[in-house]
Amino acid sequence: MKNLHTWIDDVAANGAVAVITGKNGDMDTIGSAIALASSRPELMACGLHMGKLAKKMCNELGAPFKLISSNPRWPSKLSGIIFVDAASIGQIGIEIPDGIPFCVIDHHDTSDWKFGPEDFEYRIKARSTTQIIFEYLEEFYPNTLSDEVRKLLLAGLITDTGRFTHADDDALLCASKLVRGGNFEYQEFVEFVQNEEISPSDRGAIIKALNRCKSMDVGDWTLIQTSAGILEGKVASMLLQTGGDLSVVSRHRNGETRLTARAKRSSTIQGIHLGNMMKELSDNLGGEGGGHDGAAGWSGNTDAIAVESAFINILANTRRESD
Repeated sequence: MKNLHTWIDDVAANGAVAVITGKNGDMDTIGSAIALASSRPELMACGLHMGKLAKKMCNELGAPFKLISSNPRWPSKLSGIIFVDAASIGQIGIEIPDGIPFCVIDHHDTSDWKFGPEDFEYRIKARSTTQIIFEYLEEFYPNTLSDEVRKLLLAGLITDTGRFTHADDDALLCASKLVRGGNFEYQEFVEFVQNEEISPSDRGAIIKALNRCKSMDVGDWTLIQTSAGILEGKVASMLLQTGGDLSVVSRHRNGETRLTARAKRSSTIQGIHLGNMMKELSDNLGGEGGGHDGAAGWSGNTDAIAVESAFINILANTRRESD
């Protein structure tokens, strides 16, 4: 953590620092970026996309975040870049200028980053990137931990652990510290986070995806599979409620296929690690894949049926471990 602080200090002394989010725009990456950028004026949180909850949170809290294009115009005095919550450069979706030192702050179990001598990686075993940012701010910039910053960090922690389904003791302790040091009511805040508005068109797309569901026994596991045009993560989480061990949702658009998977905590304890499985998928088919044991994804140009078949083959060769 001290080395991370030194790296940020050094690059910020020379100019502007972009804090860039993963292109999925979920609450963990957006909350982490904005909270970190609040620590000093040289840092600016920015990224390609914001998810619905992230937009809702930023609007509610007046949190600064700059949406940029895939090929943005960078400041002339850009001295460094910090990537938060991304396991590879492909998960950013933005053209990055050459010769700029960068830092990666992440908690994914897999990583495809390539580092030069001036670059820095801070990646530890945590359930969300917001845990890392909270620890950093708590140690070096405790005065920045306003109610607004705490809510951003807590929302990222809540959503990335699947409402604490995949939380461990460190994640729960972090949540407790965030609430204890703030001046807001936890249950009211959770209701705000969970009360996600779904448009009629989104609802229709989700229903269609659910209607396409298939349940299959694959080796030692029961897999629930479907395809969806939007909200793959939400659909994958819904599928777990049907009783399967894990779920996978495919999406094919504009020549790109995306695979999104979720697993029950009991499944990850017994041998499922979706992040490693998606990494193996990228090793076999190309593209980019990785994530956590209970939530992961892959994206690339391979046909959706071929990707699904390859994933099922990996699953079939994954043995269930006894408790």
